[in-house]
Amino acid sequence: MGKAGKALKQVLETYGISQNRLAVTMGIGRSTVHYWFNETQDPSAEAVTEIIAALQKINEDAAKDFVRLYLGQIADEATEP
Repeated sequence: MGKAGKALKQVLETYGISQNRLAVTMGIGRSTVHYWFNETQDPSAEAVTEIIAALQKINEDAAKDFVRLYLGQIADEATEP
């Protein structure tokens, strides 16, 4: 599956954020976060923005790392001449 799940898993583990805490902050079921975390299902583009917003509420550094891990390579490629 996609890069978002890998980035999410790394960030949650690094910052000790539970899947349940992210789910509650986002107002969704934990099973949805579980699917993303285990790369069974990719989050939609809208869900990615909601993940970032929820992570910002929990830990701003975690949100920044998620963006860096998920979009870093894409952002770097987009800014190359």
